Amino acid sequence: MKLQLDPNKLYYSISEVAEMFGVSKSLLRYWETEFSTPKPHKNSKGDRRFTKQNLEQLQLIHTLVKEKGFTLEGAKKEIFHLKQRNKSKAMIISKLEKLKRSLKKLSDEI
Repeated sequence: MKLQLDPNKLYYSISEVAEMFGVSKSLLRYWETEFSTPKPHKNSKGDRRFTKQNLEQLQLIHTLVKEKGFTLEGAKKEIFHLKQRNKSKAMIISKLEKLKRSLKKLSDEI
């Protein structure tokens, strides 16, 4: 499922988000309590305002639970493992970039 987002829009209401994902507003509120993310902003009246980052997080939850059939616990574990893999990848990329700079510096000296 590919989200169609308005590039000029910063926040989406819970009604808009529920419609995007084809789920109820109460399910979105439930996911909010079950998962560490997303945590939408709330205005002074307490209305939820979802950002594009929140929508990306919800898309992952929706994909795991609704499309791939994960249980909520299984989805939480999968999200945790995805975050760990992303951290590892980021560390490796950082080390490779540092190595690349060192090699470039050596090459320039020769």
